[in-house]
Order: sequence, then structure tokens, then C-alpha cells
Amino acid sequence: MKLLFSRNPNPRLAVATARYLEAKIAFEFASPMAPEQAERYRPLNPNLTLPILVGPGWSLWEADAIACRLSRETRSDFWRSGDDEPDMIRWISWGKERFAFACDMVHFERGTKQRYGLGPIDRALVEEGLRQFHKAAAVLEPELSARDWLVGNSISYADFRMATFLPFNDAAGLPLDDYPSIRRWYGRLEAIDAWRDPFHGLEAPPLPPVKIEA
Repeated sequence: MKLLFSRNPNPRLAVATARYLEAKIAFEFASPMAPEQAERYRPLNPNLTLPILVGPGWSLWEADAIACRLSRETRSDFWRSGDDEPDMIRWISWGKERFAFACDMVHFERGTKQRYGLGPIDRALVEEGLRQFHKAAAVLEPELSARDWLVGNSISYADFRMATFLPFNDAAGLPLDDYPSIRRWYGRLEAIDAWRDPFHGLEAPPLPPVKIEA
């Protein structure tokens, strides 16, 4: 199997998952949106987005699906099964719709748009993203004050998914320090090599720098 990736948030999540699981796969940097590249990648993912997991005669796209497949391949409980699976899926679903969604709103304005020259920061969208971040963080903070990880007593994919955009907080500037339990939880993730530096040893051109808006 081969994982097609870039350094952007969801592909980063997939690479971190694969390396945490020590999956026996190859990694290939890809740019489906680059000039004259679309037709190469369209049969693998009609959305032309990354990550894409490729096997003999098949492809699988979307980071969550890839995490599920790789966990099964490695026989890991990183993707929970049995009684813990509904709880894990609850946090994945809520995180994508609430916490990670709010992080993405702010990061898109302060990070993505400024990296790729997509226009000025929309201050109203940043404020709305921060409002939603505080609302979601107020739910997550007490949950993490009582335990180290979101599901059971060990790390799961729900933790990785919830934190999708936090490695980019140097650009987003989300106020994590306002929430000490979230800050400690994220510190535990940062102590994991596969999360902290998933691209170590891979050929992966760096993201364009964020241009500081005057």
C-alpha cells in the first residue's frame, strides 16, 4: 500500500496515524491540484484531495477511513472496536463539527489564505471562529480534566482527529493556554514522535510561509 500525502492538516493527520501505527506502507508526496496533475489523481479520488491510500486495484480517500483501514491492517485498537467504538465515533463526529471546525475557521483565515495568497484575513470570520472555539473548548476542557485521553485509558484515533489543526497553531494563534486541561492533553500528543514530526525522513516540501498581513 502507498499513502499519498501533503503537509496540509488532513494529510498530516493520515501520515501521523500511519507512522504511529508503524504501518508497512510507502509514502509519496502528491499535488493533485498542481497544473496538469488532475487527470493522474482523479481515478484515485474524484475530489482531487489528499490523503489517498492506494492498494492493488483500489484506492481509499478521507483520513478517517484510512485510519480505520490501517488500524485493521496493524490489528491495533487505535481505532476502537467493541464497546468503546461508539464513544470514539462520538468524539470524532463532535470534534469535526465543533472543535476542529472552529480551529479550521481561524486557521484558514490566518494560515491557509496567507500561505497561498487567497486574499486578506476576514476579521469577522476569525471572530466567529474564536467564538466557536471557546464554546467547543468549554465542553472539551472538563472532559479532559478527568482523564488523559478521550476514550478509555489510552490514546485513540479520536485524540488525533480532535487535534487535527493544532500543529498549525503558530499561524492560527488559538488561545490554548486559556484551557489548561486541553493544553496538557495536547502536550501528551506532542510527546509522541509520530504526531510531533510525522514527516521525519520523508520527501515532503515545506508549506509556503505565512505572509504576515500589514
